[in-house]
Amino acid sequence: MAILAIASVAGYRQYVQRANRVDATSALLRASAAQERFYLQNNRYATTADELADPPPAGLGISGTERGFYELAVEAAADGAAAGYTFTATASATGPQRDDDCEAFTIDQSGMRGARDTGGADGPEVTARCWR
Repeated sequence: MAILAIASVAGYRQYVQRANRVDATSALLRASAAQERFYLQNNRYATTADELADPPPAGLGISGTERGFYELAVEAAADGAAAGYTFTATASATGPQRDDDCEAFTIDQSGMRGARDTGGADGPEVTARCWR
């Protein structure tokens, strides 16, 4: 009976962590939509932490994820494009997602999604597993 209980608790914990990933993915999709509205008003993307938190029209008005399980960050496109950004949602070090296998989620101006696991691996397999 004890072995069955231990297996059930571990399985339930993994299920809860997978369900909590919605906090990151929904925040990234919401931020991406806000970023497009910002671009229409300012002819550029918001790429600083201040612009992320400031209310519209000076910023996006998004200070974090809805449940606080992840920390949001935005940066200018790494490829040097004049109009580009990447949002990242990283599991909070003190939150319930800190030991989840999916550590960070990303989305860029083209809607390209990405993910990184706790081992530092990324790629299509990790992205598909984490964003599902």
